[in-house]
Amino acid sequence: MEDSWFTVTAIDNSTFAISEYGHWEQVHSFLLLGTYRAALIDTGLGIGNIRSITSQLTTLPIDVLTTHIHTDHIGSHGEFERILVHEEDQHWLIHGIQGLSLEQIRRNIGRDITRQTPEGFDPSTYTPFQGEPAGLLHDGDTLDLGGGRMITVYHTPGHSPGHLCFFDNQRGFLFSGDLLYDTMPVYAFYPSTNPADLTRSLIRISEISGVRKVYGSHYTLGLEPEILQEAKRAALYLQEQGLDHFGTGIHRFKGFSVQF
Repeated sequence: MEDSWFTVTAIDNSTFAISEYGHWEQVHSFLLLGTYRAALIDTGLGIGNIRSITSQLTTLPIDVLTTHIHTDHIGSHGEFERILVHEEDQHWLIHGIQGLSLEQIRRNIGRDITRQTPEGFDPSTYTPFQGEPAGLLHDGDTLDLGGGRMITVYHTPGHSPGHLCFFDNQRGFLFSGDLLYDTMPVYAFYPSTNPADLTRSLIRISEISGVRKVYGSHYTLGLEPEILQEAKRAALYLQEQGLDHFGTGIHRFKGFSVQF
C-alpha cells in the first residue's frame, strides 16, 4: 500500500501499524482484525485521514479504542461512528483537552514536518476533534473481535487520567499508548498528568503475563518484553527515592526515560 503520509506495516496478517513518520512525534495507530469486528487503537494526528487507510485494509465494522484524549491520538476520530474511551477522559473528548491552548496545539501539529502533508492540511486552522463517545471502557473489560481474538482493557492513568493500555491475549501484543515507549521521554509533567499514577501504572503492566511484544504509540515500532521489567525496576526506584512527583526532571533508564 502506497500513501504519501501514512506508512502501513503488517505486524502479522491481521494486525497493522499505521504510522506517521513525517511528523516529529512519529505517531503509531494500530488496526486489529477479528472475524466479525475490527479495533483501531487511536486515529493519529489528523494531518491525514486515517479512514482512507483502514478502508483499504478491512470492510469489518471498526471500534475505535482510545488510549487517551490527546490531539495526536484522536485526529481522525470524526471519521468513525463507534468511539470508545475511558470515563476519566470522556470530558476532554466532549469539551476539549485540558491544559493546552488551541494556539499551542496548532504550533505542535505544524512543526518539524519532514514529509509532504495531504492536500487541505493547514496547521493554522487545525482543530482537534470534539464529540460524544459511543461508549465507555472500564478496567478489566474484554472486547471480542471474533476468531478467538480477545482484547483486555487496562486503566493505566498517569499520562492522562483516563489513559488505557490494550492487551491482545491471543498474540501477546501489549499496546501501551503513551505509558511506555522509547527514544523520547514519556511525559508526565503537564498539569493534567500524575507522576505517582504513572509509576504505579508502569508496575501494573509489568505484571501482565504472556506479553511477547510491546507496541508504544511513538518512535520504535515494537519493543521486546524485557522493557517491562526495566520499567518496573525504574518505577520502584522512582517511588523509593521520592522522585515520582512534579519538578524532578528527566529520569533515564535502560531503553526509555520519563519526565516529571
